[in-house]
Amino acid sequence: MIFAVAMTFIDQTIVAIAVPELQKDLSMSSTGVQWIINGYLLSLSALFAFGGRLADIAGHKTMVIVGVVGFAVASALCGATPTGDLGEAWMIFFRVVQGGFAALMFPAALAIVVSAFDIRERGKAMATFFGVTGGLTAIGPLAGGYLTEITWRAIFWVNVPVAIVALILTVKSNPSDEKHPAPLDYRGAVLVSGGMGLAVLGLQQSSEWGWGDPATIGSIAVGLALLVAFVLYERRAEHPLIRISIFRDRGFAVDNGLLFLMSMAFVPLFFFSSLYAQIGLEQSASEAGLYLLIYFGGFASAAQIGGRILDQRGARPSVVPGAIIAAVGFALWAQQLPDLDLNNQWYWIVMTGAGMGLMLGPLATDAVNRAPRTSYGEVTGITQTARNFGASLGLALLGTIFIAQNKSHVESSLTSAGVPQGRADQIADAVSHSGGGSASGFAERAGPRARELFETVQHDFALSSRTVFYVMAGVMAVSFIVALVGMPGGRVAAETEQPGPEPVPTG
Repeated sequence: MIFAVAMTFIDQTIVAIAVPELQKDLSMSSTGVQWIINGYLLSLSALFAFGGRLADIAGHKTMVIVGVVGFAVASALCGATPTGDLGEAWMIFFRVVQGGFAALMFPAALAIVVSAFDIRERGKAMATFFGVTGGLTAIGPLAGGYLTEITWRAIFWVNVPVAIVALILTVKSNPSDEKHPAPLDYRGAVLVSGGMGLAVLGLQQSSEWGWGDPATIGSIAVGLALLVAFVLYERRAEHPLIRISIFRDRGFAVDNGLLFLMSMAFVPLFFFSSLYAQIGLEQSASEAGLYLLIYFGGFASAAQIGGRILDQRGARPSVVPGAIIAAVGFALWAQQLPDLDLNNQWYWIVMTGAGMGLMLGPLATDAVNRAPRTSYGEVTGITQTARNFGASLGLALLGTIFIAQNKSHVESSLTSAGVPQGRADQIADAVSHSGGGSASGFAERAGPRARELFETVQHDFALSSRTVFYVMAGVMAVSFIVALVGMPGGRVAAETEQPGPEPVPTG
């Protein structure tokens, strides 16, 4: 299952590195380039809940195979994108398809891992799962940097051999494919997919459209309205897509709330630290991937400890200290960013990763442990929806804060150094909105005094990054309070075997 979901994690970050080559080769517009990344994440977010429920109905093994094959085919077709007028639409379409198949695959794969282990051993198993798959997110920029040197198409084609290995291992391990036939709630699926899709769309596009733009406000407002309509509809549906009653379990509700909060910092961390490494520390895209691996050194190690604590004592003793460790780690890391020296940062990076590692696996596992065994796919769909929605909100809010801070800092510094206002605005806008272009590229934009002025820009960029990291520390401090006050103590003693409505007979 780690091989199965490896592609989906790597693809969240690998494409951003190849964007310049891809844009040049396909003559893509800036909007088209943005949608290569956003289209994937949008369909992933919108379809998680549907994919989770479908996995329980159709069988977890079946949906993993469908998801892996679909994802691999879509990846191959992305790599085969034709040059010319058709290229942009082709690429965006198959990136959306990729995200859709990933949403079908991931809940089913996670459900297989959960059902393969007794409740008393799940913490350790899920710690390995999340430790490895989480680390794969950092591999994206590293792998993307090397593969792009061959051809940008390789970043998509590399998924095909991974998929083949995943299919062989899935057949060889022969996981349970237990099905729980029931009518599929298509109306609920449309409501939740439309609601998540529009809300995430508005958040994704807020930096481009602006928070005051009617399109931003309308997308988020209509999306939230559809999600409210979804909840109201599900409460009276005979065969709901999501059993809303499961949120009456305080532990389950708090687990998902904390997954939402920590994802506001966890996913944006990759984006902002990668930018900082490339611009602030003048590292290449590949080296920036190594910068993120420092974080995962702490994350993966602590994830194993968190898993063992969960198995022995429950989620609370791991999550509560994890949240405060992450909050302090973010704050101390933020404090060191303006020094532009990795040697002063790495221990705080490891500390932040350790705090997150103590949280993620125990929270996701505890939520699933509280679910009926017939609903593992449904519940993993819920937890992943919470994580993706939190990540989208975090990226939108933190991105807005960062852009505003950076433009202000850079414009002020450059105009004070004698750079004309119009030129200073240009440079500030380029640095603030960049997906991580090379440091030398920004230096060239600064004119004859490139080195001196770029060092000023680097420092301003680091100051803006510090603000964002302080906000992340604040989010984790809120998570600590929620965990301390809301999380019940002790282990989940036993699984519920057969809840809710009886499955519809097949005979």
